[in-house]
Amino acid sequence: MTWAAFWPLIATLNGKATEESCHRLAEELGRRPVPDVIGFAERLAEALYRLDQERFGTLPVADLTARLGSPFPQSSDVFLYSRCAVVAAGQGVWESVFFDDDKFAPYTSSDCDGEWLLYVPDKAYELATGERWDRSTRYCFESYSNRDGWPDLRD
Repeated sequence: MTWAAFWPLIATLNGKATEESCHRLAEELGRRPVPDVIGFAERLAEALYRLDQERFGTLPVADLTARLGSPFPQSSDVFLYSRCAVVAAGQGVWESVFFDDDKFAPYTSSDCDGEWLLYVPDKAYELATGERWDRSTRYCFESYSNRDGWPDLRD
């Protein structure tokens, strides 16, 4: 799947990865050929992987503070869900954060949990084939897997 085909599908989320919007997207994808479902999964994984960078992952959670008012760091899960929220916000937002780190910060808020987006490929594949998704994508989207994005974590 090309980026030109991926982003209009993401646009069906209307900027947020809610349970309802992600269910609609999975249903739409599930009516398409299996290569489209697989292609969507690959693009989603790549979009999340590209956001897996220290400059975004070290931003504090936008609406939380630790004891004594210090910034509250993102956990690996919060960082993954924040990246999902950025992707769900659409191509314009996704592209803009690479030019301005501060544009990523609002997506660390607890109001911007994009976790439901992670389940779209699995559900779409199941709808399309009647079978469970059992494959990996080229890019790992788990937090801290992009070694180029986390230079201090390189071996």
